[in-house]
Amino acid sequence: MGKQFAALLPEHEAFIRRQHLFFVATAPLSAEGHVNLSPKGYDSLRILSANRVAYLDLTGSGSETSAHLLENGRITIMFCAFEGPPNIMRLYGTGSVHLPDSPEWESLFPLFPPLPGARQIVSVDVHKVQTSCGYAVPFMEYGGERDTLTRWAIQKGEEGLVRYREQKNASSIDGLPTPLGLK
Repeated sequence: MGKQFAALLPEHEAFIRRQHLFFVATAPLSAEGHVNLSPKGYDSLRILSANRVAYLDLTGSGSETSAHLLENGRITIMFCAFEGPPNIMRLYGTGSVHLPDSPEWESLFPLFPPLPGARQIVSVDVHKVQTSCGYAVPFMEYGGERDTLTRWAIQKGEEGLVRYREQKNASSIDGLPTPLGLK
């Protein structure tokens, strides 16, 4: 049975900092809408306080998370221990999307490495932390970060990324608008 906490404890923060991968889950309010689950890598997550985290979101093929957050704010972030003792940790919260040139972007962006293709920052106000055993999670060895996405973003250039986001990131696969589409 999992354990629940109202905030991140120091040992939770240490666990998060050791992870190379995390997963973000969101869903629209509509039962017919698609649940989204996205893996995130790079050095893209920051712990801001015991009840707040943020991650730098890079340009990708869709923008489901931001559409769902705009609609209802619900988000879960999950971490799994692939090395060391078994553990799964979920952060349940309410998320917000911060675009470049917003005051929130200006204060949060310096906390992250300057990754090519950065399109938005997602902050999460965490209301529940849950840990569970993770006994069935396999051992996996970290082999490094892929550079495919960053090379793609550099090759596109800033103008190409703007056009790509206008075409691919303005709405979700269910037709919900994203903050990028409302710009």
